[in-house]
Amino acid sequence: MAVPKRKVTRMKRGFRRSADALRQPSYVEDKESGELRRPHHVDLKSGMYRGRQILEPKEDI
Repeated sequence: MAVPKRKVTRMKRGFRRSADALRQPSYVEDKESGELRRPHHVDLKSGMYRGRQILEPKEDI
C-alpha cells in the first residue's frame, strides 16, 4: 500500500483543490448577430468586438 513520506502542506493541498472550483464558460447572446459568444471576446463569425470591426468576417462555405 502506498503511504506518503511527508505531510502534504496546506498550500499544496489548496493548489490541488483549486481546480475543483472551475466552472463551465458562460456565453451571452450577441446583440448584432444573435449568435452565442463568450463575454469580452471577439465574435469570430462577424469579427465584431464592442461595436467595432476587429477581424475579417468568416465567409459561409
